Amino acid sequence: MSSGPRTPFKNPVVEWVDSRLPVFTLMSKEYGVFPTPKNFNYFWNFGAIAMFMLITMIVTGITLAMHYAANTGIAFDSVERIMRDVNYGWLLRYIHMNGASFFFIAVYVHIFRGMYYGSYKQPREILWIFGVVIFLLMMATAFMGYVLPWGQMSYWGATVITNFFTAFPVVGNPIFELLAGGFSVDNPTLNRFFALHYLLPFVIVGVVFLHIWALHVVGSNNPSGIEPKTEKDTLPFHPYFTMKDSFGLVVFLVIYAVYIFFMPNALGHPDNYTPANPLVTPAHIVPEWYFLPFYAILRAINFDIGIPFTDIVIIEAKLGGVLAMFGSIAVLFVMPWLDRHPVRSARYRPLYRIGLLLFVVAVLGLGKMGGMPADSPLFGGFTTTHLSQILTAYYFAFFLVGLPLLGRIEKALPMPESIHDSVLACDKPKECGA
Repeated sequence: MSSGPRTPFKNPVVEWVDSRLPVFTLMSKEYGVFPTPKNFNYFWNFGAIAMFMLITMIVTGITLAMHYAANTGIAFDSVERIMRDVNYGWLLRYIHMNGASFFFIAVYVHIFRGMYYGSYKQPREILWIFGVVIFLLMMATAFMGYVLPWGQMSYWGATVITNFFTAFPVVGNPIFELLAGGFSVDNPTLNRFFALHYLLPFVIVGVVFLHIWALHVVGSNNPSGIEPKTEKDTLPFHPYFTMKDSFGLVVFLVIYAVYIFFMPNALGHPDNYTPANPLVTPAHIVPEWYFLPFYAILRAINFDIGIPFTDIVIIEAKLGGVLAMFGSIAVLFVMPWLDRHPVRSARYRPLYRIGLLLFVVAVLGLGKMGGMPADSPLFGGFTTTHLSQILTAYYFAFFLVGLPLLGRIEKALPMPESIHDSVLACDKPKECGA
């Protein structure tokens, strides 16, 4: 069966392989001559950075798994042995531990870029959905990985989060028992979490493959949100954007290395360096920083929802918090259908830009509130819970009210005719708003 016309390679070994299995032709087509919008900025680096971090986490994770013991009696000690006795074990653990945070940093910036430039809009809805699925799988993987050191915060974090499932009527307790492997968090829980933590990254790789496949079908979005019309609008991916991605990756890795070598525990919690003790509850149980906004949303719902002027409760506070937490992720799936505005990029949508930047402020505020004890006083009688409720309300209002409303009423600014024109316009300061 012929694979179609193929350009021969000069390297005889590469040519011999490619003539029998055209993998190099495929790579050249998808990552070499692939036409890419010429106006990419450095926000587009974070997709490649996230891919690099995923590979780093898998390689270091496999190596650490060779020395880790998934048993509640020795799990904490096995981690200490990795740090002290395994050759370069300390380095592997710090790369992996801080890598989770930097992986989430790259993905959060990647998500923000998609929201700011409208990368979720038609025809990239499937691409966006695969991205949200990757985000969910990352969250599950990171949560299970945080349990493995079996420190105080590992144990109590697992206890708190798994118990949230009991809020669901009928199915809640069976789900909890399935996750925990019993009626409480114990050795079966650790074994299950270790197995899933090892497995899920490979599931992520599979979804990433689909994500990239969808990207190469519909093509990349760009800062102007205009589809390429002619060859003048694009450049081959290599060498232009491979070099740009490489530069961005080097800068990212320098910052990553600073954390690994100079402040490896800055993003962790000191309680997790104490062995897990079911009889001693930490004063303040908090998840890792990348979960804090969602944790704050969960705690913000501290009231029952029922029929007004009656004692009938429809949704209890615990269930309401869990639904709000899961809903804060689920709403991302339907974002392409909530925002029906024909213009993609926030560059030409001033009202949407303001709303999105306020959304970012709300998420950062929720992260801060999630890291503080519930009902901590802020000023007067105003507490962290009150502020979390306000920020949570804006979080959902942005998606459910703001996007549909702006899709109807917002008037976009004048847009360039093509990507080529937008690039040339930025060579003229007056036309760029400078």
